[in-house]
Amino acid sequence: MQSNFVDYVKVFLRSGNGGAGSSHFRREKFVEFGGPDGGDGGIGGSIILRGSHQHWTLIHLKYRKHIIADNGDCGHGQRRSGKAGTDVILEVPLGTIARDAETGEVLLEVTEDGEEKVLAPGGIGGLGNWHFRTATNQAPRYSQPGMPGIEGWFILELKILADVGLVGFPNAGKSTLLSAISAARPKIADYAFTTLEPNIGIVEYRDGKSFVMADIPGIIEGAHEGRGLGLRFLRHIERNSMLLYMVPADSKNIHEEYNVLVNELKMYNPELLDKKRILAITKSDMLDEELMAEIEGDLPNIPHVFISSVVGYHLMELKDMIWKQLNNE
Repeated sequence: MQSNFVDYVKVFLRSGNGGAGSSHFRREKFVEFGGPDGGDGGIGGSIILRGSHQHWTLIHLKYRKHIIADNGDCGHGQRRSGKAGTDVILEVPLGTIARDAETGEVLLEVTEDGEEKVLAPGGIGGLGNWHFRTATNQAPRYSQPGMPGIEGWFILELKILADVGLVGFPNAGKSTLLSAISAARPKIADYAFTTLEPNIGIVEYRDGKSFVMADIPGIIEGAHEGRGLGLRFLRHIERNSMLLYMVPADSKNIHEEYNVLVNELKMYNPELLDKKRILAITKSDMLDEELMAEIEGDLPNIPHVFISSVVGYHLMELKDMIWKQLNNE
């Protein structure tokens, strides 16, 4: 079954050419010397990206490989400008970046709902001959051609915007946590890589407050080199405000597993280590107080909490910790 989640598309875009200016002369009865009155050409249509919170994937652009805007019309007599080409507006999810497909250069990013950014501006219309009249050249018979638009291949890439990103190996309990504290219903099973695409949920907090949590598909050692799901989803972690590391209580060495996760993020992008962190030890319903105390003595020096998504153990405490980190309380 084909996934509806698409976070990468390559499209050919062509903005509209500007219309040519007009070389027109005023010709009216009883006007002996009409002179030049050619109008300007219309500007070509631009291709614009608009942020929309109603989209969370780029699937609606997957099969639109060629997107072309209208050309501007030519200028007319009586100094009338040509009609501008119609812009093409592409709605994209928040967190979308646009790159030049040839150079890889990031051209723009869209992060707010309703935000519009021009990816391929239309060509400027040419000036009509009315602009070129002078005292010594009162009947110019030339005008400007319109400027060409921009064309080429572009890459649109989505990096999910969320307050909290869940980081952990497969079967760390990320999907279970998301389903327990939000309305999201990710696929859950007892085998690795259950989650093959990011899932997003809105977590209700106290007094009607909420925050957005993203379940990023499982990382494995060597993910920064493309192993497992590799680089395909690591980029989604870049846009999260903070990271919730998740290690199951039955792990052989919780501290070591945490260090492997940190190292994978560091090898992919060292700036990820600057994000705020919380460590959640999952599946803690199998632990008693004595075991928790023993494990706690060998945990990394970051805020941590023992949780169980299945029985609801310490989930409210986890939300409190997340909220304080997000709001610097």
